[in-house]
Amino acid sequence: MTSDSKSACQARCRFCRSVLRDTFVDLGMSPLCESYVAADQLNQMEPFYPLHVRVCRECFLVQLEAYVSAEHIFSDYAYFSSYADSWVEHARVYTERMIDRFRLGPQHHVVEIASNDGYLLQHFVARGIPCLGIEPAANVAAVAIEKGIPTAVKFLGEKTAGELVGEGRQADLMCGNNVLAQVPDLNDFVKGIKILLKPQGIVTLEFPHLMRTIEENQFDQIYHEHFSYFSFTTASRIFAAHGLTVFDVEELPTHGGSLRVYARHRDNASQPVAERVREMLAREDRAGFNGLECYATFGEQVKETKRKLLSFLIKAKAQGKTVVGYGAPGKGNTLLNYCGIREDFLDYTVDRNPHKQGKFLPGTHIPIYHPDKIKQTRPDYVLILPWNLKTEIAQQLTHVRNWGGRLVVPIPEATVCD
Repeated sequence: MTSDSKSACQARCRFCRSVLRDTFVDLGMSPLCESYVAADQLNQMEPFYPLHVRVCRECFLVQLEAYVSAEHIFSDYAYFSSYADSWVEHARVYTERMIDRFRLGPQHHVVEIASNDGYLLQHFVARGIPCLGIEPAANVAAVAIEKGIPTAVKFLGEKTAGELVGEGRQADLMCGNNVLAQVPDLNDFVKGIKILLKPQGIVTLEFPHLMRTIEENQFDQIYHEHFSYFSFTTASRIFAAHGLTVFDVEELPTHGGSLRVYARHRDNASQPVAERVREMLAREDRAGFNGLECYATFGEQVKETKRKLLSFLIKAKAQGKTVVGYGAPGKGNTLLNYCGIREDFLDYTVDRNPHKQGKFLPGTHIPIYHPDKIKQTRPDYVLILPWNLKTEIAQQLTHVRNWGGRLVVPIPEATVCD
């Protein structure tokens, strides 16, 4: 981590507005990770933006500047949650747990922020519980609406929340999975949550845990669509600044290690603060998350991960082996662009999402095919780019062993799987 005097006049913390002087990691220049390239666009200019992440020395929010507006990124989006079977199951289990824990029924109202294609709210609908999705990507929201899930095509903030309250849409339960990182105006977003939440309401948010990101070298979770990266301590501080109290926290295996935080209005005494909250705050404090030293080694860890992946690929190619990818996720595009991996190392990649098939990865221009392509070409190695889904993907690729092919995960370091 280095002090960056140039940034002092350019960047301020999106939460506390302090000047950002300290680098967390610099991944160079990269295109927007969901800007897949059509064949007729291959010879056109492709914009690249810095992936220079800084940490605030006052509130310790790790963050990336908003080089492109959220409206530009999310109004038409290529990510559809329902193509990940394990993620849909995760949402189903969440639904059952929330219904049981908070005794939700037809008299309650559930609101999901960034509801995508209805992967989660469909389970509440099946249980007869009224719900509303808030999803800014019109193309994705249309899929949810076709499933019978009421969806407002909007970004959540103070203005949207006020409009929804005026329509009688306040929430008994609000949820948001992997949306907190994608919010450029954190204060406006949390204000919106507070307004939309009923006095006795509960909000749950899931996001990758910064502690695990650092421990596991998960630098590919960094891309322009993710504006911020959270420790539990900093997330709790942000909610508290807007009159919301985090009263419980759970550690989840999703996305390489996530947190699910539970919050309520500060004056709602019906949900006492759990011991897990105090334990997590103490754990992060012991690990140094309230000081700059904790963040200092990540940049070197990332360089070593890059070197190990390139060493594996260089050796495989020198031996005449064929290597292809599985998946075309945002994290994969950060990985490939930062490491300089193109068709010289990766012949192609595949993805179950038909919206990506037939296109090319941003920056690297690696072609994306249907997963059946792997059966046709019988590669020696398959590099799993969405490594957080490696168990699910390994089950889908059991046939690779028929010709002696092997699976590889790149994070925390290049590893050939048995």
